[in-house]
Amino acid sequence: MAFRPLHDRILVRRIEAEEKTAGGIIIPDTAKEKPQEGEVLAVGPGARDDTGKLTELDVRVGDRILFGKWSGTEIRLDGQDLLIMKESDVMGVIEQVAQVRKAA
Repeated sequence: MAFRPLHDRILVRRIEAEEKTAGGIIIPDTAKEKPQEGEVLAVGPGARDDTGKLTELDVRVGDRILFGKWSGTEIRLDGQDLLIMKESDVMGVIEQVAQVRKAA
């Protein structure tokens, strides 16, 4: 099923957090917090300003984002748990920067 958000809304899939700590301790499902990181699956056309001009969104499909713990509305679409939220709920985009290692 295709889904197209309206206005300044975006469709996000949560990216699951690690199930182990750095020390190797496995975290049970009951103790896990909901991840605050996700991948943008679809974006709306944008919001209109006071003059009626359409302002495009800053996030794009495929972006990894950080959002607030209680942001968005949870939905189930095609068997997946997803979030619909306004772009203003997004705190930032995670940009993958290639790490260059110097030979010692």
